[in-house]
Amino acid sequence: MALRLVSDFDLRKDVLPWLRAQRVASAAAGARGGGPGVLENNYESLRILNVERNGNVIYTYKDNKGNVFFGLYDSQTRQNEHLYTFEKDLHVVSCSVNSDRTLLAASLVHSTKEGRKNELQPGSKCLTLLVEIHPVNNVKVLKAVDSYIWVQFLYPHVESHPLPENHLLLVSEEKYIEKFHIQVIQEDGSRVVIKDSGHLPRERVAEDFVWAQWDMSEQRLYYIDLKKSRSILKCLQFSADEKFNLMFEAPLDITLSDSGFKLVNFGCDDLQDQENLSKHLTLCVFTNHTGHGKTFTAALGSVDSHVTKGLTFLNLDYYLAVYLPGHFFHLLNIQHPDLICHSLFLTGNSEVVDMLPHSPLQSLSGSLVLDWCSGKLYRALLNQSYLLQFLWNARLDCEKMAVLHCVLSCGGDRRFLEAKIIQWISENISACHSFDLIQEFITASSYWSICPETSNMDKLLPYSSVLTWNTEIPGITLVTEEIALPFMKVHSFKGYWEKLNSNLEYVKYSKPHLHYNNSMVRREWHSLISEEKTGRRRSMVYVKNILDNATKVISNLEARNLEPRLTPLFQEEDNHQRLLMGLMVSELKDHLLRHLQGVEKKKIEQMVLDYVSKLLDLVCQIMETSWRKHSLHPCVPHLYASISCSLLSSSGRASAAEFKVFHIMTRILEATKSLFLPLPPGFHTLHTILGVHCLPLHNLLHYIDSGVLLLTETAVTRLMKDLDNTEKNEKLKFSIIVRLPPLIGQKICRLWDHPMSSNIISRNHVKRLLQNYKKKPPSSVIHKSSFSVEFLPLNYFVEILTDIECSNQALYAFEGHDNVDAKFVEEAALKHTMMLLGL
Repeated sequence: MALRLVSDFDLRKDVLPWLRAQRVASAAAGARGGGPGVLENNYESLRILNVERNGNVIYTYKDNKGNVFFGLYDSQTRQNEHLYTFEKDLHVVSCSVNSDRTLLAASLVHSTKEGRKNELQPGSKCLTLLVEIHPVNNVKVLKAVDSYIWVQFLYPHVESHPLPENHLLLVSEEKYIEKFHIQVIQEDGSRVVIKDSGHLPRERVAEDFVWAQWDMSEQRLYYIDLKKSRSILKCLQFSADEKFNLMFEAPLDITLSDSGFKLVNFGCDDLQDQENLSKHLTLCVFTNHTGHGKTFTAALGSVDSHVTKGLTFLNLDYYLAVYLPGHFFHLLNIQHPDLICHSLFLTGNSEVVDMLPHSPLQSLSGSLVLDWCSGKLYRALLNQSYLLQFLWNARLDCEKMAVLHCVLSCGGDRRFLEAKIIQWISENISACHSFDLIQEFITASSYWSICPETSNMDKLLPYSSVLTWNTEIPGITLVTEEIALPFMKVHSFKGYWEKLNSNLEYVKYSKPHLHYNNSMVRREWHSLISEEKTGRRRSMVYVKNILDNATKVISNLEARNLEPRLTPLFQEEDNHQRLLMGLMVSELKDHLLRHLQGVEKKKIEQMVLDYVSKLLDLVCQIMETSWRKHSLHPCVPHLYASISCSLLSSSGRASAAEFKVFHIMTRILEATKSLFLPLPPGFHTLHTILGVHCLPLHNLLHYIDSGVLLLTETAVTRLMKDLDNTEKNEKLKFSIIVRLPPLIGQKICRLWDHPMSSNIISRNHVKRLLQNYKKKPPSSVIHKSSFSVEFLPLNYFVEILTDIECSNQALYAFEGHDNVDAKFVEEAALKHTMMLLGL
């Protein structure tokens, strides 16, 4: 199933055997009160009372006389400890132990022999007691009232040494919360007693509330009070000392009755989960804020299921799991909640819904989950292997999108995970219509490789390639509303509150521009390429710095991937792609330096190199998977060897494997082009060679003209050298040469020993010479042509070219080709004329 519950604690396995052993030992010692069978007959009384911040579990049970025993299970040592015994038939409402295990607070009521034993008898009292248990000593009555009381010790974040003062919260059914200050001292060595137990200081923390929730891990109290029929959510943060601060107030757009009363995470809810209290609103607060109110309306997934109560919320870090047993299971993305497609919605009698526990679960700190009914404590994790399997079977695009992000958020062996996802993409490359699979995978995987390392990165890097989602999700209705932001009461923030305040600022000032995009890189790259084509180039120092960035990226990538590659990438310079990746490094670094406060520059520079390297690495991984899957040779020369005899046939003779690899490469190009992401040097060369091998000429030229295939100098050079001059190959070569930029075209023409290339070279040479030509008086000497043909117009034209060459030899010499001169032009012109005349 999508949710994996790993057992951390089980009453029957971790406590019951110990209790039986204690009974056996007690009976063997001659103790009164029955043998090992006594607890066996009363094991149903064994239940969990509380789970403290340090993970220790407090439980209780009764013997056959009704005596109430308190025990503690240490989550670190996995040992049990007996805390205290009340030799009266009482029912425990609430219990808590301080961090030093020297004090026990308990709230108890009298049990009745008839009727429901969780109810108070008329005129009876609820006793709230404070007990010294190191060793067992005095008992102090804190409260004796007619209403229920819940107790909870505060746990400081620093637990290295015993604290002289303990702090205890008392929550009353009369809708007030008090905080007791309890000082302890040591007597007679290790004996711990309460100092001045007759006068314990206390203060009122909250009153007139209708709902309260305790955050065990972060020591926070959330509560709701009603002001003029308006629900106000407040948060108190308790510190290691005696102080506490009201952190924020936030209005809620929900209706609560002032006659209601509900507590969350104040120990066992067996009193509150009775029939008469289950009518109240199921409400939980999770410590994540985005500034939007989202109301999900979910259709019940199964008409056969009779379970309609027990809506469960589970905190899974980046996700919030919401499920109603037998009906639906939802994974709500609370890291990026803007688009509904990033959340997973499963309904009906699916395996995921049916395999989850049908009893209500309670979410504790972190990923801890408590099943009060079974007495089990779980650690809830997303089941990565199941999600990968579900990815293969997902039918809807929204499910594919959501599961893809769920899987990537799980962490673990990222290389293995990415390989599995790439395998799925390769098999389903055309099965998704609402978004580009490759584009989303590259964006999301790059994001998850960097963001967990540094706070606030989630607002600075793109999370998804999809900006809007308008496709309906079956069974789900979503309404998004702007809500009033919390009014922060404290102005000095640390830890979680610093992150929350940052999120609030983000929402308040609406800063979607904080997410990095390549728009600046696009403009700058086109500018540099344009300058290159016109022969103008800005400061060489600037360009060198950009190319140095690219070198660092490639070195960083190769250092992380030591295995040899099957695909022939990174085997050429490809300055255009190096400029692109170098520019991206420069722009992204500037972006992060502007918005990441308090992070060292060196760390930011390394994160940028890692991020851009990851983008390239993911492309390489997709290529490697495709190459390996279709068993292509680890090098490309064999492709060239067969080009000359087959590539221009109408049907083409490329293998099916080569066609599939070419198709994958085309999809990679489409995905990266719209996001303007760099590609590994050599990608375009390999893509073009495969295109020449797989496509008929008219299709090939169409791909070139539309920008799908880019004619790199390396690819065209190989074609010119390796293809012979058959009629079809001549047509191909000429079609390619006329599509090359002038500077590259001049270099390529020199590699092709053919009248066509000589003609092109001659035209370029003449154009170059005559650009600034000024007519001079005719010379009386006529230079004879090397040919015996007397053609006066040509002779005169060659004479002019010769004069220009002689007077401006240094300026007009054809770079790298000393044999190109007026004589070369004359011979090329005559050969071309004779060829046209058929001579």
